[in-house]
Amino acid sequence: MTDFDHETEHTGPTIRDRRRIDPDTYRVRESQSPAAPEPGRPDEPAESEASATTEEITQLKVAVGERTADLQRLQAEYVNYKRRVDRDRDLARKGGIEAVLKDFMSVLDDIRYAREHDELSGGFKAVAEQVERISARYGLQGYGAKGDPFDPHIHEALLHSYDEGTDGPTCVEILQPGYRIGDRVLRPARVAVAEPDPNAATAAETGDATEAAGAPAADDEH
Repeated sequence: MTDFDHETEHTGPTIRDRRRIDPDTYRVRESQSPAAPEPGRPDEPAESEASATTEEITQLKVAVGERTADLQRLQAEYVNYKRRVDRDRDLARKGGIEAVLKDFMSVLDDIRYAREHDELSGGFKAVAEQVERISARYGLQGYGAKGDPFDPHIHEALLHSYDEGTDGPTCVEILQPGYRIGDRVLRPARVAVAEPDPNAATAAETGDATEAAGAPAADDEH
């Protein structure tokens, strides 16, 4: 063998068997340490890798914060939207109920007049009572009774008179009952109002003063 052949034999390609199973014994080979880096190939500095990793983590944190803020804003908008929808639905429901009950008020007036004149009997009485129960179930309440103090917020005075037997403005007759749902008045009670006559009180005071002035003076004691 020549020197050239000997040099070629040692400088040829090197084949490494990295199979984990030995083809002869069929046993698992022990793990081999990683090959040393080839001479002349510089490794990347560890500091550069650490810097790049820190920068990526910072960018990810910023992105996560932005997405979280977007989700929180969308959630707040959805909650506000749902509240508005629920409120509008509730108002629409109440408005529909009030509109129907307002149409029922004239029917309830007829039932009241029929009851006052003893004309509520038979099948008509059963229907009338059912109408009153349904109206009450939806919150409709009638009000207004003889002797109630007059309140301009819930009463409408159609007649006015003076009565010495009253201490102040009083409903002496209910011409048409009022109806309300809770604190909301659908129709004020139409009433006749009576109050003390101020002229009579003035005349009484004048008479008392005149009588006191005309009385004889008591004799002086000696």
